[in-house]
Amino acid sequence: MMTINQIYNLAVSEGIAKDLRGASRVRELLKHVKGKYEKLSDAQKAEFDQESLTNPYSDTRVFHGDGALHVKKVMVGVDIDTGEVMLANELNRRNPEHPIDLIIAHHPVSGGLAGLHEVMDMQIENYAHYGVPINVADKIMRPRIGQIERAISPSNHGQSVDSAKLLDMPIMCIHTPTDNHVANYLYKEIKKREKELERVSDVMAFLKTIPEYAEAAKQKAGPKIFVGSPDSFAGKIAVTEITGGTDGAKEIYEKLSQAGVGTIISMHQREEWKDEAQKHHINVVVAGHMSSDSLGLNLFLDNLEKKGIEIVPCSGLIRVSRIKKSTAKASVTPRVRAKVKPRKR
Repeated sequence: MMTINQIYNLAVSEGIAKDLRGASRVRELLKHVKGKYEKLSDAQKAEFDQESLTNPYSDTRVFHGDGALHVKKVMVGVDIDTGEVMLANELNRRNPEHPIDLIIAHHPVSGGLAGLHEVMDMQIENYAHYGVPINVADKIMRPRIGQIERAISPSNHGQSVDSAKLLDMPIMCIHTPTDNHVANYLYKEIKKREKELERVSDVMAFLKTIPEYAEAAKQKAGPKIFVGSPDSFAGKIAVTEITGGTDGAKEIYEKLSQAGVGTIISMHQREEWKDEAQKHHINVVVAGHMSSDSLGLNLFLDNLEKKGIEIVPCSGLIRVSRIKKSTAKASVTPRVRAKVKPRKR
């Protein structure tokens, strides 16, 4: 069993541990934030996001609930809206003896959504890792970060959280930390197989060995080649479109191509981005959005399951447990209907 605060702290610490920039680099950046904070006026400090002094991921926050509450059961979804909040409330009505104690959203809500652009800085250093000069990546990304901030600005950020508050349902979101899990996992697995992944078809075959992608493929939502062909040479494979908030700047493809990147693995990609990658001869394999988010969530949720917390998957989450059991295999949670108690007449 864990408390809400312990789940939140674990999410942040694992996000830092799995960050492609390296944990030591992330800690340096936190010190930089603290230094800037200390120079602020009292009025500026009053508006400052205190959580950012210890949590580098603005899209990961607890929005409602007693942090000391012990959690036995969580409902987790890729997207949590008012409908999912109402669903959790209905499931609790049907099973009051073993209620859902906490809702975990992957995609950011409330202030996590409003601050999504703040995590996009990490993309700059990830591009630099693959050979793009960091000053060039910085200049290319800045306009895109501003564009995302303006695009998100008019959204109804707090809709699902307001619903949860009215029902007194604890709610939080974990975005970049679990995306870091995906990026780190794929990066390491690709490094192990560098010599084997000669062509794009090899990349596709590798992805489909991962349970979440294999399951998504059955639903016609698995890995797809957006640019290139199965016989295209893969070249250097980059995981630059897996973490860091949302889509980066499409202008980066020219620089990635010049840096020797041949194939990008992405969660999702827009048409303009695809065209730009094609223009600069970069293959693009879109692994899948819900399946990629599920992979990241699952790598984190296994830690909760080990503590005896029951996971109720919803809203796009393909739940796969990697906890070693008697079968010693990862298992996909079957979709089952909630047991409904007969109503008294």
